[in-house]
Amino acid sequence: MVEFTTIILALLFLLGIGVAYYLGQKIGSYKKDQQWLQELPNHRKDAIAKSRAVLGGQFSEQLAPFLPNFDFSPTECRFIGKPIDFVVFKGMDEKQIEEVIFVEVKSGASKLSPQEKNLKEAILSGRVKWQEYRIPEEITRKPVL
Repeated sequence: MVEFTTIILALLFLLGIGVAYYLGQKIGSYKKDQQWLQELPNHRKDAIAKSRAVLGGQFSEQLAPFLPNFDFSPTECRFIGKPIDFVVFKGMDEKQIEEVIFVEVKSGASKLSPQEKNLKEAILSGRVKWQEYRIPEEITRKPVL
């Protein structure tokens, strides 16, 4: 009889631990969900602010040639975007290109990305080449009918 009572008590104890674990999981999940719901408006505001900053930066990059103190003629600038914002063909308006200038536009406290730094280093150290590519004639030739 004592063994039977001990077994029943042990089973009730294990059942109690299982129920306590289950309730703890549910309560913890509920609290986490409530906390997330309270923080969600702040996360949304932060995401919107970051998105606006990125879009504003991209917009101002493309407008840079038309803004005050931009050193080059807007008609001589070609927007690329990545990894550099503009390539300026100085003298192109006069049909005599004197210089090719790479321009990266930054606003506020933004800094060069690692890729932009690598590009700057390549340009400043003279690792720039000219290459011509000719399309194979069989691709551009009109078929004879």
